[in-house]
Formats: sequence, C-alpha cells, structure tokens
Amino acid sequence: MIKNPILRGFHPDPSIIRVEDDYYIATSTFEWWPGVRIHHSTDLKNWELIEYPLNRVSQLDLRGVGPSQGVWAPCLTYDKGKFYLVYTIVRSFYCNMYDTENFLVTADDIHGPWSEPVALNNFGFDPSLFHDDDGRKYLVSMVTDHRVPKKYAGRIVLQEYDPVEKCMTGKARDIYAAENIFLEGPHIFKRHGYYYLFCADTGTGELHGQSVLRAKNVMGPYEMKMDKPEKWKAGEAFSVLTSRNFPDIPLQKAGHGDTVETKAGDWYMVHLCSRASDKRNPETAERFKGARRYMPGRETAIQRMVWEKDWPCVYDETKGRITSVPAEEIREPKGVKAMKPTEPFERDDFDDEVLNLDYQSLRVPMDDRHISLKQRPGWLRMYGRSGLSSQFSQSLIARRMTSYRMSAECRMEFEPEVFKQMAGLIFLYDTENYLYLHVTHDEDMGKCITLLKYENKRAEYLSDSIPLKEGAIALKLELEGTEARFYYALEKENSVLEFKRIGNSIDSSFLSDEACNQGWFTGAMIGICVQDLTGSGKSADFDYFEVKDK
Repeated sequence: MIKNPILRGFHPDPSIIRVEDDYYIATSTFEWWPGVRIHHSTDLKNWELIEYPLNRVSQLDLRGVGPSQGVWAPCLTYDKGKFYLVYTIVRSFYCNMYDTENFLVTADDIHGPWSEPVALNNFGFDPSLFHDDDGRKYLVSMVTDHRVPKKYAGRIVLQEYDPVEKCMTGKARDIYAAENIFLEGPHIFKRHGYYYLFCADTGTGELHGQSVLRAKNVMGPYEMKMDKPEKWKAGEAFSVLTSRNFPDIPLQKAGHGDTVETKAGDWYMVHLCSRASDKRNPETAERFKGARRYMPGRETAIQRMVWEKDWPCVYDETKGRITSVPAEEIREPKGVKAMKPTEPFERDDFDDEVLNLDYQSLRVPMDDRHISLKQRPGWLRMYGRSGLSSQFSQSLIARRMTSYRMSAECRMEFEPEVFKQMAGLIFLYDTENYLYLHVTHDEDMGKCITLLKYENKRAEYLSDSIPLKEGAIALKLELEGTEARFYYALEKENSVLEFKRIGNSIDSSFLSDEACNQGWFTGAMIGICVQDLTGSGKSADFDYFEVKDK
C-alpha cells in the first residue's frame, strides 16, 4: 500500500509529471538553498531525492529574503524532450505590495544542467506552464492585489509564452475572478476536449482545499465544479478535496494539488497536507488564535482519482466520492514497475567528498570558503560567520523533521576563544524561532555549554552555562510529541558517551507554521551550525550528524 504522506516533513506545493515510466515531483523550498526539491519514483510509492535544479547563485540569489519568502510553488512540466520548471521568488511579502518574480529554467535531462533563468511576469505567485496540443504555451498564475479594499478576493490570469523568443507575448487575460472564493496554485491540463483549471482554494491552513474548473477554450469561460451547492456554506469553495470539515482525520490542510496519468490510464493527485500536534496557540496569540500547531510543516500526499461526466473526483476503496483525505493507505497503482525502497538517510559520518542531498542551507550555498569535507577527512569543518538572525551569511546546514518521535545527535570539536563564537545542534523553524544547544566561551569559566530558546525574537537561556574541558563533545536532542529534551556528553577514556540532561523538558511546538509571527510556510528543521561574530571565521569540526525517527 502507499502510505501518506509520501514525502514526509516540509515538502509543500507538489507538482507532478510522468515521463515514460518515471514520475517526478517538485516541491517548494522557500528560503532554503539549493532551490526546489525534486523526487523520483517509478511506482508512486517509493521516492528518492535527486539533484536540485536551482543550484547556482546565477540562478537563485536569496540573500535578504525573509522567513518563508524565496522560492514558492514550482511547476514541473515536460514537452517534446525538454523539462520546464517555472517558479516564483518572493522578495517582499509582509507588506501591502508583494514583490513576486516569476522565472523559467529548462533542461534536456532531469538531472541537469538546468539553464539560466528566463524572467517571465510578476503578476503574482504560483505560476504554471501549460503546453497545448497545437504547440502554443501559456503561463497561468494567481494575481496579488494591493488595493484596499481588493477588487476581487481571487483572480487567475493567463498569458502566452513564446519559447523561441523566450518571453511573454500578448496580453495577460483574466480567466477567473471572484468576490468570495480565493484561488491560487493554478495548473491547467487537457482531457477529452476540455481545459481543466486545477486550483488551490481558501488559503493554506485548516480551511484549505482544491477546486477545479473547466472550459472548451483555454481562454475560457471556465465553469466551476459545484456538487450539491445547497450543502456548501456561503462563501465556501466547492472543493473536490478538503479536510476542513473533518478535524479528526490524521491529514489536515489538504489542498494545492496536481494530477498525473499512469501508463495504465489511472489518475492520481498529489497535494499538500499536514499532521497536527496536540498543542494549540493561546487565545492571546498575535496570529491564528487557538489554532493547532503543525511542526513538520506541509507535506506531500497522494490520492487516486476517477472521472465522472468529464469531471475529476477523488476516489476511495469503497468506490464512493469523498471530500476528505482518506485513511493512511490507498490503492496500489496499476501498470507500474516496483521500485526498490530508498534506505533512510540517518547517520552521516562525513566520509564522502560532497554533502548529502538531504542537507539545505539558509539562503546561500555552503561552498569551500565556509565548509570543507577535505581538510580533515572523516569530519565536516564549518567556519563561523554571521549570527542566527542573519538573512545573508549563515554557516548552517539542516535536515527536515519528519516525525513527532525522533532523535538527533552530533559529535564535534570546537575551542571558542570569546563569547561571540558558538557552535552546536539547532532545532529551528526560521531565523526568529529555534532551540540552540551550543558550546561557547565565558570570560569567567572559559569553554562552556548552554541552551538558548529564541521565540518570535524573544531570547531566553534555558540553562546556566556549564563549564567544559577541552576536547570533543556530543550533543543530543530527543523529541516525544512536542516535548524536546537536550543532552550533552564528554568522552571518557574508553570513548563511552554518558549523556547528561541540560535544562528541563521544553514545549517545542512553537516551531510551527501557526506559532511564528512571520514565516508560516515551511517546517521544523534539525541542523548543525557555527557562528563567529568577531569576523575571524572560527571553525568547528563535526565527526558525525544523525537524525532518525523512532
């Protein structure tokens, strides 16, 4: 059986294609670098991470973007031997006038190299490229409206793209505008003479859903699928998939989907979803009062679809239409070859010459000036740069939280000389929210270890500084539900680690979409990092880094 989520942890806004026997899913990466994750499968069940298409600074410069800005909602398509990837770079979001720059890169091979980006238009975010039967290509996207009040709650525009001149051509035309129902994340596909406009509806929280419209002409007019409209509340979207009315099912926030047809003629839909913790925001919260907290962020799930009267419907094993996310298992797809399950990446002993693909850094690449796997074979050397609030030059790599029951551990050597030099193990959501177990220096006690909590820019040390002797130290995080516990261990002569608790148990649920005052589109990450606020580039050496689910 295929178990949801198929991509666990922060993997939102999935876009899926099939090329012969191979399936590919692209997902958003926001402020994390490199840009756009692509996973490959041959059976829709087992997925492996492959190269990032946006892996050069000439393609992607995220310096200065805020939390949850950066690369939004990539759309991956394929036409006549060429792969196309369109995406948005959001540079201004917490304001009235958004800056949303839309780009296109192409490649003859999914593994690259991918081209330099072509600037498209800046109407809004979530662009998608549609390849029509006659060879013409169209870009569809939502439109942001800075006016007060907005003229429409939601608007979708379509504009033709000229692949020869590599530019937009003709006038952008509204193909959807509504006073009540807000649509975004549009994709267009064609079947049996109909153009289908597949759109996310109603934001990205627990009211999220997926709507579908169709037309006989790509320019419209489009009609919306509205099953039994008398059952829908005023202003509510006519979602073909949503979990908004089913708060007890395990996968919430269902929406923002894309479709794919197998060789055997079966149809599937991938969509984002999220798994709730047992904690909620207080009623006094600045945003999302009383909302449930979702630490892993928005993930990717898959559903089977069927067609009824030329309308797509989500389908369950009882052959009945559903409007909620089904149970954790769905039917095995027909006509696809099995793929060997990918071994989970857990422990990294840093024996390779390049970092594992699972790691990402914040906004900028970790190149040889800031990180090295060669200077001390079997160790990762990281050179300290800016502080953890920097949006320009951090030395930090991280992996996704994929389970509410997990552990993380690293061993490092670091000999700081001043209090402005730090290195350690971090559990973070963004630059404003994290738990940081780190080694530093104190004028009175010398080398020491402490635990820092940073919640919406409020700093608090959760333990006294504990003096340390010179030499290696191991750091550890244990997560049970939302309860985080941190430990450290100094090696004895027989190299046995005896971990000691530092600080008390911590409610880590503030590392969540709903709890953060700025970013709310990514997910919790576990990383290792170094800071040197003196500017001298003090380094730390990491022997291993392990993250595993229980």
